[in-house]
Amino acid sequence: MNTRTEPSSATTAHGLIPGLMHRFIAVCRRIPHTLVAFVARFSIAAVFWKSGQTKIEGFAVDIVSQEFTLGWPRLSDSVVDLFRDEYQLPLIPPEIAAILAAFAEHLFPLLILLGLATRLSALALLGMTLTIQLFVYPDAYPTHGTWAAVLLLLMVHGPGKLSLDHWIARRYA
Repeated sequence: MNTRTEPSSATTAHGLIPGLMHRFIAVCRRIPHTLVAFVARFSIAAVFWKSGQTKIEGFAVDIVSQEFTLGWPRLSDSVVDLFRDEYQLPLIPPEIAAILAAFAEHLFPLLILLGLATRLSALALLGMTLTIQLFVYPDAYPTHGTWAAVLLLLMVHGPGKLSLDHWIARRYA
């Protein structure tokens, strides 16, 4: 009676460690893009939405605690000073930059979360990320690089099947 077991073809052809790595890679490839894209969309939207919330008063949505307050949104008292003193963007007056940033940090994350105009919204937030990196916080490249990677992933591969973009494309293709 032969009690010796034959190794699998993956471990025989490549050795134990490379065979295990090959199997691991095969398992990773089974992760659906829709899941990756949804996590990316939710995560990057939360980053920019939370930043936008710090710039306004009167309108707040906290997804985690499910708290919602509604009033007529207006810029926070200190946000223009922040753009004047710390952010200092070239060519854009701080009063306009503050309004544009607050608007962009609410509109584009909402669109990305819904998966509507995802690639264009990701491009807009990538432009904002590059502006922040170049003119505001040049030493924060690890954080901005992570944001850029997520936004580029959404631009290149799209929002996945759990999105309005996908539904619209299927409906009108």
